[in-house]
Amino acid sequence: MTVRVQLPTALRDYTAGAEEVVLDAGDVDSALQLLSSRHPLLRRHLYTDAGELRGYVRVYLNDDDVRALAAGGRTPTQPGDVILIVPSIAGGATDAEERSHDELSPAELSPAELSRYARHLSLKEVGLEGQRKLRAARVAVVGAGGLGSPVALYLAAAGVGTIGLIDFDTVDLSNLQRQVLYGTSDVGRSKLDVAADRIRHTNPHVDVVKHAVRLTQHNALAILEPYDIVIDGTDNFPTRYLTSDACVLLGKPYVYGSILRFEGQVSVFTGRTGPCYRCLFREPPPPGLVPSCAEGGVLGVMPGIIGTLQALEAIKLILGRGDTLIGRLALFDALAFRWRELKLRRNADCPVCGDHPTITGLIDYDEFCGTGATMNEPQQGVPEITSTELKQRLDRGDPLLLVDVREPFEWDIANLGEYGARLIPLGDVLERADEIDPTAEIVLYCRSGSRSAGALRQLRARGYARVWNLKGGINGWASAVDPNMPTY
Repeated sequence: MTVRVQLPTALRDYTAGAEEVVLDAGDVDSALQLLSSRHPLLRRHLYTDAGELRGYVRVYLNDDDVRALAAGGRTPTQPGDVILIVPSIAGGATDAEERSHDELSPAELSPAELSRYARHLSLKEVGLEGQRKLRAARVAVVGAGGLGSPVALYLAAAGVGTIGLIDFDTVDLSNLQRQVLYGTSDVGRSKLDVAADRIRHTNPHVDVVKHAVRLTQHNALAILEPYDIVIDGTDNFPTRYLTSDACVLLGKPYVYGSILRFEGQVSVFTGRTGPCYRCLFREPPPPGLVPSCAEGGVLGVMPGIIGTLQALEAIKLILGRGDTLIGRLALFDALAFRWRELKLRRNADCPVCGDHPTITGLIDYDEFCGTGATMNEPQQGVPEITSTELKQRLDRGDPLLLVDVREPFEWDIANLGEYGARLIPLGDVLERADEIDPTAEIVLYCRSGSRSAGALRQLRARGYARVWNLKGGINGWASAVDPNMPTY
């Protein structure tokens, strides 16, 4: 049967840029196997070494999750069927869940607020009663970056009474392409301080609670517990799984959003009743396999599109109006201007919200996601060289072979080409290993050191003995050696 397999942008690098592949296959599994045979680089992103479909990949036949179909991957295909691959791209009821939105404590509105929200008050779905619910609501926004910016601004403009912001970063010049809370004069300042000022300028009736900490297994429950709704503005898998698990344990709605390049995902997870984020992606991808926005890029308006939808879903939850995205996953492809809506079911075997949960408390999410090493910590089992040490050796004239494993667009931002570095993206390292002299002393680098550590392990497995990983990557070099070099 002729079927069409549609691929998200995150996987098109492994299919020579193809957005859609037409195949003749009798069932879903056969189609995926044939796809992997045609595009071998794609196989490791879809299958484990044991040949099982990876946990951070979902496959849909038309609009149905294949895992929910009776025949699973053996479900027969029909002419014209569409198989959609959805990877993850870096939510009984408690008393709190059973509480009706109508029972939220009403908040009195001042004459100034009545004027400010006049357009809301004229909507029968909102009105005075709904605006009071918004005024009484407490919403936590995890991350004050690309997604958190439009979320916080629109919640504040709508009159949500308390907005909790959780972030510990400072404003960087590279943020300004998409993080609309900040301006050029804010570079170097605390994001929370700037965001609080901007929100209060937008609406002085909003109470902004600043949590200038990294969300961890030790503080997440205490920080999130006072809020009615939690919104995902994260940019990494450990914090996303942590936030989702915490919301399940606390019985709170979790509004999910993620973006990469020209695509976005949105859904709403419902605490202990499920589904939750783990029902969608039961495990994270290995470190370095899925690029972050910094590594893979993101169109500046994408956070605005997806973040605004997250704010919309939160407002609907507060008002108790309309159909939320509970049980549905919305996908947006900006280049094609195409929306897809997929069904999302609770997984009875989910370790957090399933029938017999095995995770009843928060865990070490850096360990779970395999991201324990940061740019300031050594990669376990990976020999590293610092930027200062590398500069000294280059100045000394040591014959070092520098290999940049980033993507071409990253090379265009900043590179070590003046020292003879060559560009071999991570996905091409093994195929182009013959371009790397196995007798040379090799230094690999990426943006921050994670992808190059993975490349080092690949080369070591091929017998390369003298290989170093540049600690902190090109950003570390800019910080320690060349402060005029752009960072991102």
